[in-house]
Amino acid sequence: MATTSPAAPSEGTTYKKHPGARYLHGPHRTIGGVEAWVVWSLCAVFVIWLFAIQTGYAVVSPEIQKTAALTVTQISLAGSIYTWAFALCQFFSGALLDRFGSRPLMAIAVALVTAGAFLYAQTSSMGTLVAAQIVLAVGSSFGFVGAGYIGGQWFPAARYGLMFGLVQCLASLGSAFGQPAISWQLGHVTWQQLLNGFGAAGVLLIVLFALLVRNPSPGPEQLAQATARTSRPPLLASIFRDLSTCFRNRNVVLSAALAGVSFGSMLAMGVLWGPRVMEARGAATSLAAVLTAVSWLGLAVGAPLFNLLSDHWNNRRAPAVIGVLLQAAAVALLIYLPMETNSVSVVTMFCVGLFAGAHMLGFTVAGESVPGTLVGSSAAIVNGVCFIIGGILQAVPGKLLPATPDLTDYGHALLIMPILLVLGALAGFFIRETGGEPA
Repeated sequence: MATTSPAAPSEGTTYKKHPGARYLHGPHRTIGGVEAWVVWSLCAVFVIWLFAIQTGYAVVSPEIQKTAALTVTQISLAGSIYTWAFALCQFFSGALLDRFGSRPLMAIAVALVTAGAFLYAQTSSMGTLVAAQIVLAVGSSFGFVGAGYIGGQWFPAARYGLMFGLVQCLASLGSAFGQPAISWQLGHVTWQQLLNGFGAAGVLLIVLFALLVRNPSPGPEQLAQATARTSRPPLLASIFRDLSTCFRNRNVVLSAALAGVSFGSMLAMGVLWGPRVMEARGAATSLAAVLTAVSWLGLAVGAPLFNLLSDHWNNRRAPAVIGVLLQAAAVALLIYLPMETNSVSVVTMFCVGLFAGAHMLGFTVAGESVPGTLVGSSAAIVNGVCFIIGGILQAVPGKLLPATPDLTDYGHALLIMPILLVLGALAGFFIRETGGEPA
């Protein structure tokens, strides 16, 4: 059964409850206070930094390929290994945060990504590259979910979804501007120097995380949980138990399905298929980079916007369903309009990202539907499903296309996306409302 929490007191008090927040007492480490913003900002910087490293792989991989004498197949395989490792670790990262808190784990995650960046810079063989990808994936699996977890720990109930949306906004902006910035930097430094620079920034982040990132001060709920830990099952069994509890929650499953098809479609269209469709219409190849950046900019606007609308309406289900249906319409327009100018395609792609911001309500609903001890696990499940569906929607249409596809071929192969989006919106109708009653 879903659990609910009572309304939190006003910001600045020292006693609050939220599915992802804890009871706090005393003047130190107040929810929504200065320290909360410092901790959250550090985690947001971590997300932007690791997204820059992830985005940079597409830019520096040709240089790595030449230096290490690798083939295109090996470079592609290394990228796939990262995705597989990330997806596997994602489901465990949230459960580990629920069990141990952010204090040890986030600093360790930053250290792993830093080590991965330095390994990248030393790549001289396939083995080194694969090792770098795996280390990066393990650390990165705590990034986005960890920042959302921090938002739930340190901010009042009314801001939980908004703080998560702001993290996605910053990550999207990093994706939109990351590749052009890295390409520009490669004109002035070698790829090894660039990656070592990322690693050096990581060392600074490790120090800051070790000094500044704390778990909120324990109150009665935390003290009771700490006492209960002595009777907990072993770590692995505890993780699987927490994940199983979340998967048995109807709201978690339905919100993961809605968020998964929304973000997955945006990822597939923005990164791969949107530019390919426009090339089939005769657009210049240079438009592809513009469309990719515009889709991420749209998501940067939509991610916090849908949470703000949801909070204003005291309703989670309606804006999520409406957003996904509008996204389905935008995707269909991009695919099926027979004649489309470049300006129309840019606006349409922006709308694909904008309406994909509704997927952030999946995290909000999942976090509000489980006890506070499981909010990290619920967020990890939603995020994991998002990337799994995104990978499927990039791979499956490719299998359906001929060697030299035309616009009609793309229309047939990509029909799966608007269909899945409509099904995701349908799943949203069965979500139990967690937004509360209007004031």
